Amino acid sequence: MSPTTAKPGGTRIPSRRTVLRGAFTAAVVTGTAGALFPLLDRDPVATARPAPAPGPGSRATSEEFAEMYRGREIRGTASVVPAGAPADNRVAVAAEPVTEIRIDGRPLHVMRRADGTYLSDVRHYESYPTLLETARAAVDELGAARLAPPAAHHM
Repeated sequence: MSPTTAKPGGTRIPSRRTVLRGAFTAAVVTGTAGALFPLLDRDPVATARPAPAPGPGSRATSEEFAEMYRGREIRGTASVVPAGAPADNRVAVAAEPVTEIRIDGRPLHVMRRADGTYLSDVRHYESYPTLLETARAAVDELGAARLAPPAAHHM
């Protein structure tokens, strides 16, 4: 059997298998292009540009709170500070978020995840959308216990 059959006028008709293979190939290429488009559509200049450093007129977002929660004083801040100075008069400053939570005056180590949520040393198996929720969860987990004082670094 030939892959194409001929009509009486000499026109060739593709086989069913050839049509299905072509449709499948087109679907795979379209799906792959749709999945990769957000990655390829980014402006390379915009991605290489550093985040703005805080200063007068900057719109850096920050979170700050101070409250009593279950008899504990919780204070926290999140701000953006420059990670380094410009090198060779070029803009090479990258902004880096700095977070700090204190429970009864003692620091709670907090880490920011890639998805923007936070986790702490006390509740390291669960992440929270805000610093305040992270601090409250740590207080809930601590109960009557206190945070250990920060370890002294010996050099």
